[in-house]
Amino acid sequence: AMRINQNTVLQGKRVTLVPYTAAHVPRYHEWMQSEELQRLTASEPLSLEQEYEMQRSWRDDSDKCTFIVLDTERWCGQARADEDCMVGDVNLFLTDSEDPTLGEIEIMIAEPSYRGRGFGKEATLMMMSYGVRNLGLTKFEAKIGQENEASICMFKKLHFKEVAVNGVFHEVTLRLDVSDQERWWLLEQTNHVEEKSYVDLKLPAEVLET
Repeated sequence: AMRINQNTVLQGKRVTLVPYTAAHVPRYHEWMQSEELQRLTASEPLSLEQEYEMQRSWRDDSDKCTFIVLDTERWCGQARADEDCMVGDVNLFLTDSEDPTLGEIEIMIAEPSYRGRGFGKEATLMMMSYGVRNLGLTKFEAKIGQENEASICMFKKLHFKEVAVNGVFHEVTLRLDVSDQERWWLLEQTNHVEEKSYVDLKLPAEVLET
C-alpha cells in the first residue's frame, strides 16, 4: 500500500516534504475554500469532516502518495509546528493498473506569497526523484488547466513535453519518460535532499509539549 511514505520526511533547501496527517487538515481545508485554488485544481469545496475523511483515504489508498510541502527555513529555524509552515502539497497517483511504472504528478503551492520562488519546482523534483527511487516509476504525466501558464511552464522546464490538449476540460497533458539520462539528471538535481524519519523528528517536540 501507499503507506510507504507515512514516516518519510524529505528535506530539501527550500522545501521539506512531510506525510499528510490529520494535523494538517484544518489548514488544508482553509486553503481549499479559495475559489482560485478550486479552479486551478479542478476541485469542489468540502466540509471539514469530508476533508478529514479524504485525508484518511489518502493515507490508506494504495494508488496515491502525498506529501505536504513545508517551508524548510521556517520549519527548521524556529522549531514551529508543521501547520505554521505549510505552503502546499504534492501528489503522485498510480492511475494506470496496466502500467505500475506511470505516475501522475500534481503540485499545488497554495500560499500566494510562495509562488514563483522555486518552491513548486523543488517539491516537484523531490517527488519525482522519490517516485523513481522508491516506487519504481519511469514515466510521469501532469494534467494542468490551460489557463495555469505558470505551472505548464514549470513542467516544461523540468523536461516534460506537451502530449495532449483536452478542449472539454480545458486541460493540457504533459509527459516525461525517464531515460537513463533523465534519471541521472533528476537524481543530480535532488542529491542535496535528506531523508529522515517523521516520528523521530516529531517526538522531541511532543515530549517538550507534555
